[in-house]
Amino acid sequence: MSNVRAAHLTRRGILAAGGALGLGAALAACGDDDTKSGSSGKGTTAAKSGPWTFKDDRGTTVKLDKVPANIVAFVGVAAALYDYGVSVKGVFGPTRTKAGKADVQAGDMDISKLTVLGNEWGQFNVEKYAALAPDVLITTMFDGAGTLWYVPDESKDKIAKLAPSVGVSAYDRQLTVPLQRVWALAESLGADMTASKVTDAKRRFEEASARLRAAAKAHPGITVMAGSAAQDLFYVSGSGLSVDLEYFKALGVNFVEPSASVLKASGGWYESLSWENVDKYRADIIMMDDRTATIQPADITQATWKKLPAVKAGQVIARSPEPIFSYDKCVAMVDDLAKAIETAKKVS
Repeated sequence: MSNVRAAHLTRRGILAAGGALGLGAALAACGDDDTKSGSSGKGTTAAKSGPWTFKDDRGTTVKLDKVPANIVAFVGVAAALYDYGVSVKGVFGPTRTKAGKADVQAGDMDISKLTVLGNEWGQFNVEKYAALAPDVLITTMFDGAGTLWYVPDESKDKIAKLAPSVGVSAYDRQLTVPLQRVWALAESLGADMTASKVTDAKRRFEEASARLRAAAKAHPGITVMAGSAAQDLFYVSGSGLSVDLEYFKALGVNFVEPSASVLKASGGWYESLSWENVDKYRADIIMMDDRTATIQPADITQATWKKLPAVKAGQVIARSPEPIFSYDKCVAMVDDLAKAIETAKKVS
């Protein structure tokens, strides 16, 4: 990352390295601007007639004469809506990898049918956005100020003039809250929430949650650490602000985490460690950030990492710090942690 670009990263851009967000944003800021996009996809698939109203998590009520048909959304929100049968015309945020494949945050969407307004942090093609004639922009929020995630500060005013926005908060609350909010949003957009695919996914999520609660209760001595890897630093997350970690902790998962005084430097999100000090915390299971901008466990070469007890025992699993907020996509993350706790050896 150049010093110039690094200097322009806002607090939002480094908010939660290794915790919820900012590491991916900071690393993404190193990339080149994206000028390519796929063709436009279809609009809302089950739109109802008549006026549309939705109150978002900023307390802002959006009122339109009809249900939005031209929806533009952060890729993770778009992926969640897709699971409920609602399609969007354009997306922004990590959508495709350098190899041209769908990013993990794109879920099951066919990205070739989407107009990508920006694939990396700081990218948002306003002209292309205007050409879509958007009815509404939908994204998440990861701070208490209601900042719209992946909407660049330098162009947010221009973007706001083109269409109203809806923000779904993923800040300092348990996973079930944004899941319920996206459910309500999808329903307002005309999704059939009684469809078997939808109700089955919700049931499976509830079953996975019960399994995790039982696993944590049966194995209270098993400790878990949430980490994220960058070239020079390893980030250890606190469990206080991230929706997934807050939920897992409420279910009884025993997290190893930095002290409040250490977390204070990052606004409560994480502690950054040099690779030489990566063994500061010992855990039986390590959950590692699965976002494309981070270094994945198989690619970590530092000897200190390889010596960690959990790594040597093969007790490293993936974590999604920016979950796709559909019940279908959240089942695996809960089930995987439950299975890891059920089968983990005490190595710390």
